Amino acid sequence: MLLPDAVERLSALAHGHRLAVFRLLVCAGAEGMPAGEIAREIGLRPNTLSSHLTILSHAGLINSRRESRSIIYSASYDGMSDLLGFLVEDCCAGRPEICAPLADVAQSCCDPQ
Repeated sequence: MLLPDAVERLSALAHGHRLAVFRLLVCAGAEGMPAGEIAREIGLRPNTLSSHLTILSHAGLINSRRESRSIIYSASYDGMSDLLGFLVEDCCAGRPEICAPLADVAQSCCDPQ
């Protein structure tokens, strides 16, 4: 990932409502959520949510698809993985114990138990 792309993604997440939307969609999984449900969960008016969704989409952090009359939004796990990879790319400097806590976090949140 190039620095300008990382900056755009981090900028998109540097707002409380957008970060809340992104985290909600990460939890929702690949099936995603319709915009109205996102607005209710986060407590935003639909027109306000729309602008946040646009910013997240342009940053490559969420995807959308049409199902009947609804637009379903989901997290872009590829976009998230690229950003996380960029952030930790050089973190260890040959010392894996530095990044071990990150691996533990990833393991605990992804463990099906």
